[in-house]
Amino acid sequence: MSSALSKEMKDKYKVGSMPIRKGDRVKIVRGGHKEKEGRVETVYRRRWVIHVEGVSVSKPSGDSKPIGIHPSNVVITELKMDKDRTAMIRRRPTGKDVAAAAGDDDMPELS
Repeated sequence: MSSALSKEMKDKYKVGSMPIRKGDRVKIVRGGHKEKEGRVETVYRRRWVIHVEGVSVSKPSGDSKPIGIHPSNVVITELKMDKDRTAMIRRRPTGKDVAAAAGDDDMPELS
């Protein structure tokens, strides 16, 4: 489950999206909770949702329940970096590398 990076993050790391993890800081850009920011509390891979800190609904009993948000509806504003993430960013191709890899040299000619 990946999410897009913010403009500043794209410029800094030279990648467009990253897998989302617990501890990342995100901003919700679509849906009823638009413009809210918070840290990712839970990544629920089975249901394809994440739970963001501070985004919840209160139940009639008085308890609060976190609202599941699809990862495509958020933008990552801060990554929780560790050695695995650093290695992932290093091995991912940048824009120029992707264009060079998709060159016509490898593709057979269609007639």
